[in-house]
Formats: sequence, structure tokens, C-alpha cells
Amino acid sequence: MAETNFVDYVKIFCRSGKGGRGSVHLRREKYIPKGGPDGGDGGAGGNIILRGNRNYWTLLHLRYRRHIFAGHGEGGSKAQRSGKKGESRVIEVPCGTVAYDAHTGEYLCDITHDGQEVTLLKGGRGGLGNVRFKSPTNRTPRYAQPGEPYEERWIILELKLLADVGLVGFPNAGKSTLLSVVSAAKPKIANYPFTTLRPNLGIVDYRDGKSFVMADIPGIIEGASEGKGLGLRFLRHIERNSLLLFVIPADADDIGKEYQILLNELTRYNPELLDKSRLLAISKADMLDAELMREMSSGLPDIPVLFISSVTGYGISALKDLLWRELNSDDYFPVSASREALVHRNLDLSGFDFEPEEEFPDDAGADDEAPEPEDDDCYVEEDF
Repeated sequence: MAETNFVDYVKIFCRSGKGGRGSVHLRREKYIPKGGPDGGDGGAGGNIILRGNRNYWTLLHLRYRRHIFAGHGEGGSKAQRSGKKGESRVIEVPCGTVAYDAHTGEYLCDITHDGQEVTLLKGGRGGLGNVRFKSPTNRTPRYAQPGEPYEERWIILELKLLADVGLVGFPNAGKSTLLSVVSAAKPKIANYPFTTLRPNLGIVDYRDGKSFVMADIPGIIEGASEGKGLGLRFLRHIERNSLLLFVIPADADDIGKEYQILLNELTRYNPELLDKSRLLAISKADMLDAELMREMSSGLPDIPVLFISSVTGYGISALKDLLWRELNSDDYFPVSASREALVHRNLDLSGFDFEPEEEFPDDAGADDEAPEPEDDDCYVEEDF
């Protein structure tokens, strides 16, 4: 799959359906004088629904589907027949998708598991027919309710990958190679920076049929939280990783300094990331001997540290054991946690420059219907 096929951010315009108008009709049949009112209710407008689908892992299918409209409800008719409900539109997204209001950045909802449905925009209710207003003092009502109007808004969908372990490090630190060794994933690997341009997921097999999910995040550089390098584009994916595995190569000039730079960038992006469990893997350990490893261990951060080599397999089994033990500790926050337990923030739109939004006519995306009455409370339709 091409690198450009990974899309984790889209902006779409959504509109629900308006409710159908109620019918004003008087029963007219042979041998039935003064049949009375029998106008039916209008149908409800369709909803805009967001649904989680585990078969999707990117928002590519929405990249060129900018406008999504639900169907309008049909008007009621005689014989107390209700109008047909408008067709709802279901937007299927991968698990881990967050929806925001594009104008205010307000958090709307979060899709965390397969089959979860959230109504983003509710269709208008259908108007009541004149039969609903019949009473002993008003036996022939000649009015009915109009349907309620639709809702519309620009919505931002942002994908944050759900994974147990997230690989964090500078470009060309060996993260993709490690993922390819411990799982069946086949990320692009080359001897130059920024080889990985999109996140990669892999299922790491453990003992006795157990497994966990590992995500390879594109490399972070100093200043990423300010937009340098790949900037903020992929930092959002780290928010949904339960455990952060920092990967720093053994030939780095100063391992402690590089670790602190990475930690500072995560802190500037979202201070809540410091609450996650952190491990440090020194990659490319095949270049070191036992004495060098002992010397380097003295100046490393005060977190669990392992020396590994994806080429020779040194330390890989021990790394799996340590990751599994951390993932099953009391402090572990599983990716399958309930939606209410996740921490949500409103989207900061200050750094985004959106293209001008289009204006849409009121009847865009729906069949033409009879004009709505000017009176907001009722209208009269004589049919006798």
C-alpha cells in the first residue's frame, strides 16, 4: 500500500434530514357525512450516524466524500397515513476516531470499539397531522404542524490509533525493524531518516497464544510539537498507546539527552502522556560488547532499560517478557477501556489553515419537496 493511502484527518460537511409536514385532510367518502379530519403525521428526517468498523484502519474512504446528507422525511397524507422517514446516513470509521466541531474545536464523540454508533446530527421530527388536534371543541381542525428543520455542521474526524505499545524515537532509530521482527508487519525499512511516513500496526505473538498490539510511529525530532519535521501529524497517535517504548540507537551521541528531548516533545504536545508507563530499548546493541553495556547503563534514565538487537535477536525475548509484564500490571490502561474513562480535549484549531468553506443551498443532496409555510406554527391545506 502506498504511503499516501494512510489518511488520519478529514473534514466533512454533514446535514441531517428535515421532518415531513403533517397533512391537513378531511375525510370524504360516500355515505359518510362529516367524516372529520384524518390527516397523517409527517415522517422524521434521517440522522447522521458515526459507526465503528474494525475493517477500516484509515479515513481514506472519506477523503473525497466531503458532503454527506441524510434524506428528508415525507409529508403525511389522508387516511391518517404517516409520511416515510428520511434515510439516515451511516459514516463508518476505524476504531479510535474522534469527532470535533470544525468551527469551535469542541469534542463531539469518540469511537473506540467495533459496532459502536453515535448520532452526530439528529433529523427533524415530522409534523403532526390535523387529526392530532381534534377535540370536542374543535372537531374540524384545518391546520397541522410543519416538520422540524435539519441540522448541519462541518465536522473534523481525527484518527488516533489504538495500540497497547507505541514505539517512540528519532528517525532511523530502528523502530520499524523492531516491529518487523516481533510481528508479521512489513513496514518500509531503509538507511535514511523519515523512512516511515505513516503509522504501522503489528500483532506481537507471545507465549500460550497471547498477543498484544504494537504501533510504529513515524520519527519525532526536536521541535515536533511546534510543527518541525512531520510536526503534530502523528503525535496524536501516541495518545492512544497504553505503554510507550522509547527506542534509541546504541550509537547515539548522548542517550540520556535524546530521551529527554523526546520526553519534552511529548510533554509539550500533551502533558497527560507523562502518566503512561515508559520503557527504554537501546537498539543496535550488536555493536556493543558486555563491558560497554555496563558502562552505558550507569547514565541512563530511571526507567526499565533493555539492550536489544533486531538483527541478531539479542534481548528480543526479554523485551517481550517485560512488555507483557508491564501491560498486565495494575497501572495498565487497556485500549479496550470504556469511552467514559478516556480523557478528551477540545481540538486546538489555531494552527490549522482551512480552505474556504462552500455554501450549500437548502435543498442540496435531497429531493425537492413542497415549500414550507411561512407561518412557523401551522399551515392550512384545504383538500375537500
